[in-house]
Amino acid sequence: MKTPRDTATRDWRVAAAPHRLPLVGHALLLGRRPLEFLSSLPALGDLVELRIGSKAAYLPCHPELVQQVLLNARVYDTGGPVKEKARPILGNGLITSDWADHRRQRRMVQPAFNLARIATYAEVMHEECETHAASWQAGKPLDISDAMQGLTARVTARALFSTEMAPHSVAEVRRSLPLVVEGAYRRAVDPTGLLARLPLAANREFEGALSRLHALINGIVGDYRQAAEDRGDLLSALLAARDDESGGRLSDQEVHDQVMTLLLAGVETTASALTWAWHLLSVNPAAEARLHAEVDEVLAGRTPTYADVPDLAHTQRVFTEALRLYPSAWMYSRTVTEDTELGGHRLAAGADVLISPYVIHRIPGLFPDPETFDPDRWLPERAGDVSRGSYLPFGAGSRKCIGDVFGTTEATLALAALASRWRLRPVPGTRIKPRAQMSLTAGPLPMIPEPR
Repeated sequence: MKTPRDTATRDWRVAAAPHRLPLVGHALLLGRRPLEFLSSLPALGDLVELRIGSKAAYLPCHPELVQQVLLNARVYDTGGPVKEKARPILGNGLITSDWADHRRQRRMVQPAFNLARIATYAEVMHEECETHAASWQAGKPLDISDAMQGLTARVTARALFSTEMAPHSVAEVRRSLPLVVEGAYRRAVDPTGLLARLPLAANREFEGALSRLHALINGIVGDYRQAAEDRGDLLSALLAARDDESGGRLSDQEVHDQVMTLLLAGVETTASALTWAWHLLSVNPAAEARLHAEVDEVLAGRTPTYADVPDLAHTQRVFTEALRLYPSAWMYSRTVTEDTELGGHRLAAGADVLISPYVIHRIPGLFPDPETFDPDRWLPERAGDVSRGSYLPFGAGSRKCIGDVFGTTEATLALAALASRWRLRPVPGTRIKPRAQMSLTAGPLPMIPEPR
């Protein structure tokens, strides 16, 4: 991977985004067509200033500036409009906690994602992928987006709550989580805060779904505390976690907030990325043929296990490239905690910085033919040409997604297991367009399974 040049000697281009409106600034553009609007800004400069309401926000459009932000979590702490609206929903978990809390939480939660634990979770992934692959019917269209949501919900619930807890948990997660995700995004993009207070059916659905999820998590955490046994799952690891520095443990509320965070991150994001991978494979027959050849050679008709992951190199590259084109975390934000300088421009404390992997991943100077689906750009001999900070589906620095290995392992096993038995074809006439919500979704995507 290329190392960025010394930023102190570079002349940065700083610009202001056009089409600013009174009172709301660029909030309407961000709410109505965020991908098109943000993607137009790198042509203006390396750092572009926007306004969300009356508040300044900055979009770094160069990987060196992005790295400066992500690798300095103390100066660029979590925050911004999305994070502030998410806190009442997710609580004070890894995504929403500030710098000091995050350091402590990360130390305590990290052991739940060590390689030995991932290998255990992969057994659940193996079982669920095998069951899922056997459930499809030849020639019967299915919504692949919904199917991937179901698969990742079962895997995440079983990894979190153990096998015996999973059936009821999965049903409630599948019922409530999409409503919570949709409602959270509506609140995040509303600069006035008025939408959440209106007596709308969507608001009632959101509040009901959030209440059900909170009740589900509280009940499970209480049961685990009472049982006081290690069930080999994520929740057991969270309850047993101890801070090496202070010796303290996570409170029930902190465990609750981490579970809520892991549900959101473990279900929605991986399902969205898998949906995009199936779509991209269906319209790129050469990449699909190589995927089928690889799974046939490695698996010989069996369902993949954790031990097979290193041999599924092309399968992993397919997922990596799908995340480049359609990163689930298409935008996240930081808030400046003290006066600082970025790209030669003064940023006042309190300003927001928006990081958009979707924008960075599609800049032509960073990726040749950036709109082209090309898994081979991640071959070892080519991946070295990707400059540091140009590929950000999981973030970077101390706030890099804690579940990146979990999600990549799950996606690799899912792609391999399903592709070893099925070929997915788009339903004729289907049109697909990215939906920039809490994650970058494809929306409903009907596809037809054909047996191989």
